[in-house]
Amino acid sequence: MAVPELSPAKHSRRGNNLDDVRRTNLAIVLNLAHVQGRLSRADVTRTTGLNRSTIAGLVAELVTLGLVEEQEPGATHHAGRPSPIIVPREDVVAIAVNPEIDAVTIGLVSLSGKVLKRIRYDTARVPTPEEVVNIVAAVVAGMRGELEASFRTVGVGVAVPGLVREHDGEVVLAPHLDWHSVPLSAMLAQALDLPVTVANDASTGLMAESIYGAGRDARDHIYLNGGASGIGGGISVGGSPMTGATGFAGEIGHVLVNSGGVLCHCGRTGCLETEVRQAPLLAALGLGTAEIEKLDETLLGQFEKGPSPELVELVHRQVDFLSESLASMVNVFNPELVILGGFLGTLYATDPERLEAEVKSKAMAGPRDDVRFTRAALGLDLLLVGAAQQAFAPVLADPASIADAGRGTEAIG
Repeated sequence: MAVPELSPAKHSRRGNNLDDVRRTNLAIVLNLAHVQGRLSRADVTRTTGLNRSTIAGLVAELVTLGLVEEQEPGATHHAGRPSPIIVPREDVVAIAVNPEIDAVTIGLVSLSGKVLKRIRYDTARVPTPEEVVNIVAAVVAGMRGELEASFRTVGVGVAVPGLVREHDGEVVLAPHLDWHSVPLSAMLAQALDLPVTVANDASTGLMAESIYGAGRDARDHIYLNGGASGIGGGISVGGSPMTGATGFAGEIGHVLVNSGGVLCHCGRTGCLETEVRQAPLLAALGLGTAEIEKLDETLLGQFEKGPSPELVELVHRQVDFLSESLASMVNVFNPELVILGGFLGTLYATDPERLEAEVKSKAMAGPRDDVRFTRAALGLDLLLVGAAQQAFAPVLADPASIADAGRGTEAIG
């Protein structure tokens, strides 16, 4: 599957009134609704350059396809008849999956990017691919009645902490999960009888933040995610994701930050993800691996009250190593924005000035001058929203195709 533009709103295409590009025009309108969440017909007309009657016809077709609905406009100060409001249907959903070393999280995400349901299934050990498939199949089976009665499921998106081959969704290597050459897309598709798209977790996070979060107004930016399975990254260049030849780009977790550090599973010594880790932070706060949702509040609470010297030393050590990698990224890619997600966002929030000063002291003049830093805006929803975006991509590219597919949940058995 070709990787879609990160944010259609930032790179709006001009429409065309010719019948032979009607499907393209449908995609343009649906993408605008998908990204904006709520916009008027007049907004669509201005953005696309299409005339009002063409927009009315396109919107009517999207309504018939069950992808958007029109609502009455609220009060307006503009003269004339108010333009109807277009919103994505909340009952058009994707199933999102994120396997980690200690849990499998399954979510239901609407076409508007809203997480409607999240189920975290904790595992006693690192799950095998077969166990992940069984867990997901069992959870989806448990939701079958609700899915069939209330939703239209277009597919499944999976965010995996590892190297995923783009064209077939094979997990080539997920080192923390100890997965090697796993045809995960095919395995889940067979179990669920739904279309499945698998991608690297940090790449999906980049997409989610670019469309709905902190990167909405940025074109050249880096997203760095930290979780139980290490650190990964995604890079946007000119508004499009940098994927590499086969989809493996963005392994920022393996940037060298400490030549005297510990051995990494990749074979090198002192990689970022061996020096900056979530587990020591949880341990220092007395939290278990299943209490990751408490990490942000607990760590920031400690820094507000006055942390122990040992906790300060641990956090500052990790922040300083993180700054080493970010300085290299700033030099190489010259981003306008760096977005930090997962526990990296929490580290940054303990002392934003420290990390920013460290990066700018190590990066070159020029690239460092205008770069900004921020936390990911989507929080715990991030990877589920990003995974779902992969599942929605075919419908966003060709909305009319959903009419041929029928109601997706009818195939779940």
